[in-house]
Amino acid sequence: MLIRSTPMRHAARALSALGLCMAFMPSAHALFEDAEARRAILELRQRFDTSAEESAQMRRSLLDLQAQIEALRADLAQLRGQNEQLAREASEIQRAQSGMDERLSRFEPGEVQVDGLRFVATPQERSDFEAALGMFRNGDFPAARKAFAAFVNAYPQSGYIPSARFWLGNTQYAGRDYKEAMANFRSVMRAGPAHERAPEAALSLANCQLEMKDSKAARQTLEALMRDYPDSDAAQTARERLKSIK
Repeated sequence: MLIRSTPMRHAARALSALGLCMAFMPSAHALFEDAEARRAILELRQRFDTSAEESAQMRRSLLDLQAQIEALRADLAQLRGQNEQLAREASEIQRAQSGMDERLSRFEPGEVQVDGLRFVATPQERSDFEAALGMFRNGDFPAARKAFAAFVNAYPQSGYIPSARFWLGNTQYAGRDYKEAMANFRSVMRAGPAHERAPEAALSLANCQLEMKDSKAARQTLEALMRDYPDSDAAQTARERLKSIK
């Protein structure tokens, strides 16, 4: 009885241990699954924290970039303002320079051409001559006479002198001051054939002589005019005038 009972007891013990192991197996499996889940959660949390840090870093970078852009815009606006100021200053300097050049040009001599003669004259000479000539063209002979006489006295060496004397002589002829007119017409004739008014001055001289009843002198003047300036309009008039001189 003792021999048989021993193996049975061993078997019972083995079955009891196996049952105990089977009882603990689900619990161990559950513990394994919880650990895996915790690790997964920790990994996800770590990833989330890393992503949040990266997002925060990106936001800081974007804010820094935006600040740099705003700073560059401010610098650009400042540079534009400086450029506009420089442009205004340059424009003002240019206007001042132009004004200065214009003022200087009023005093600087320049080349002019009048009645076939080319010479250098000051702006004041040009202005005074043109003013006197304007008076003559407007028919104000007394004012023109004074203006041309003043011009001759003020600019005795001017290249305008032959022309000024020609017009002065015409104002004197209009005022029947034939003697003074003849002196001025002769002065124009002495300027030579280069002066375009010389033939007209000769014809005007002859007219003065006729007014003074000096037909002989008038004839001589008209004949010289036709000889010296045969192709001029004044020469054609001289031919007609000679026919009426006795």
